[in-house]
Amino acid sequence: MTKVAVGDQPVDIEHQIRDMIMQFITRESCLILAVTPANTDLANSDALKVAKEVDPQGLRTIGVITKLDLMDEGTDARDILENKLLPLRRGYIGVVNRSQKDIDGRKDIRAALAAERKFFLSHPSYRHMAERMGTPHLQKALNQQLTNHIRDTLPGLRSKLQSQLLSLEKEVEEYKNFRPDDPTRKTKALLQMVQQFGVDFEKCIEGSGDQVDTAELSGGARINRIFHERFPFELVKIVFDEKELRREISHAIKNVHGVRTGLFTPDLAFEAIVKKQIIKLKEPCLKCIDLVIQELINTVRQCTNKLGSYPRLREETERIVTTYVREREGKTKDQVLLLIDIELSYINTNHEDFIGFANAQQRNVVNKKRAIPNQVIRKGWLTLNISIMKGGSKEYWFVLTAESLSWYKDEEEKEKKYMLPLDNLKLRDVEKGFMSTKHIFAIFNTEQRNVYKDLRQIELACDSQEDMDSWKASFLRAGVYPEKDQAESEEAAPADSFSMDPQLERQVETIRNLVDSYIGIVNKTIRDLMPKTIMHIMINSAKDFIHSELLAYLYSSGDQNSLMEESADQAQRRDEMLRMYHAIKEALSIIGDISTSTISTPVPPPVNDSWIPETRPASTAPPPSRPPAVRGPTPGPPPLNPTPTFAAPPIPSRPGPPGNAFGNSGLDPFSAPPQIPSRPARVPPGIPSRRPPGAPNRPTIIRPAEPSLLD
Repeated sequence: MTKVAVGDQPVDIEHQIRDMIMQFITRESCLILAVTPANTDLANSDALKVAKEVDPQGLRTIGVITKLDLMDEGTDARDILENKLLPLRRGYIGVVNRSQKDIDGRKDIRAALAAERKFFLSHPSYRHMAERMGTPHLQKALNQQLTNHIRDTLPGLRSKLQSQLLSLEKEVEEYKNFRPDDPTRKTKALLQMVQQFGVDFEKCIEGSGDQVDTAELSGGARINRIFHERFPFELVKIVFDEKELRREISHAIKNVHGVRTGLFTPDLAFEAIVKKQIIKLKEPCLKCIDLVIQELINTVRQCTNKLGSYPRLREETERIVTTYVREREGKTKDQVLLLIDIELSYINTNHEDFIGFANAQQRNVVNKKRAIPNQVIRKGWLTLNISIMKGGSKEYWFVLTAESLSWYKDEEEKEKKYMLPLDNLKLRDVEKGFMSTKHIFAIFNTEQRNVYKDLRQIELACDSQEDMDSWKASFLRAGVYPEKDQAESEEAAPADSFSMDPQLERQVETIRNLVDSYIGIVNKTIRDLMPKTIMHIMINSAKDFIHSELLAYLYSSGDQNSLMEESADQAQRRDEMLRMYHAIKEALSIIGDISTSTISTPVPPPVNDSWIPETRPASTAPPPSRPPAVRGPTPGPPPLNPTPTFAAPPIPSRPGPPGNAFGNSGLDPFSAPPQIPSRPARVPPGIPSRRPPGAPNRPTIIRPAEPSLLD
């Protein structure tokens, strides 16, 4: 881990190397070798510090001490190697590598291992643990730990790969039989894409049981909302303007009579007012068609997302279908305007639902009773906006019936907060605040009374425009209508328009009731015919066009090869997905072939890993996982020289024949840990191992029975 940039290294070399190391050692499947030179203070070891960060339990960390032969004279690393100073769960292993001089002199690896072995056997501080030191023992410890690690992680790895394979199956299904050299591939793909587009479009409009969007309304559901919520609300907003309507009726009656004073209510005034009200229906009808057109185009775009593999095909399909929808838009608007003109052409006063003159004089429109008083029209959550001084805004569960608006603490409807009668109530829009994300409308009393406590109006907030429109439509069904902006009309009205004689007043009331009755009939007819007209001329014809004519238009729009050119991103995505799919299958087959019946060693018990850099006293007992360190004879393999103490490091004597150089040629100091089953059989003692030519370069284990090592 570099600390200072040297030469032409970047100034942030330290952070680059640390980040690179952390990418690997943070993974649970990575084994960590924390290497520290013996000639530096262990408490300053960056390797141990970083290993502690990512592996606090010490399950993946093995400590390695290098440069033991370069320590100052009179010092050693015995306390470290005996795991007394800064203990690690798996302890430390000391190694002595080749020096730069040895590397330059091309010193043989076997000779280096022999020299390392000789160093540990001859050093008085390390000879009692020589069997646990050196590169061969490090190889064996790593091999064993890696074996355990692989066996522990294989089941989890297998299940993870199987879940990945399962998730890829559906996406790869369309690519499995992909053959770029097949001449019919593009034709097949074009037919399948167009057919799938038609099916998707019809499902979006008509609704379907599979792949239902649970996040938001789409396609046919949004169009249905326009037909039965937005459109009726727009109709009511335009028609219901009481004062302006009465003023127009008064003027119409006076103008029909001219200089004469009329004794009877004139038919012409009724027809003039009715026709003027019917003409006002054109605007909401055209607005409804525009909203449906926008939803249709959005649906087309949504359905063409599946054609993203072929950008040109997607673009052409979207263009052709959108052009057709725009063409049908003109015909639909013409038809709707024709419907309104038909209504204008003949005022049918013999309609079965029309009240007639006799009933109009006795009818009181304002105070008419609502039908089905206990009918629940809508339930849902709304935010009741009240000033902070009076408790602030809070969400309540609202229940709207034909006679009242009630709100409760929650949807269980056990604790009722308030019930508000709907008599004389109206709606008005409220501009949302600068920081507010909610949409707000207000309810107020037309007789200037308090609606709730000392409030003249209550403000109700919804999360979206759709919710607000839906609630407004529900209030319409309950008979609560939107307010009209009457201030301007009142200011502009001449004073004499209100100085009516009683006879004129009765005539205005009669015609008002007749107009209300007849416009109700026309509204009912238009509300019924508008969705039918739009569905027949625009939506159903668009479905038929996609199923029967879209393919022909695509063939005539350009070259098929250019139409079916794949995007570079799609080709790359397909190749990557197929490569990943086959790699996962191969990995699963490899894991299936691996035998997990390996010999394992238990994980050493935890140690005191407080990492305080203080030397423990010699009397402190080492961790139970390590043999006790003593100066004299130790249990286990007999030492090289039975002399109890040494004044200076002695040179090992070689009594007897070379075959018995270690005193006990039959004992292998590396036989303590269990062997991996796949390891080949040992060479009998006394016979030098011969590597066959071409054999893999395996780590060489130096055995005491080889006579040439210490010569």
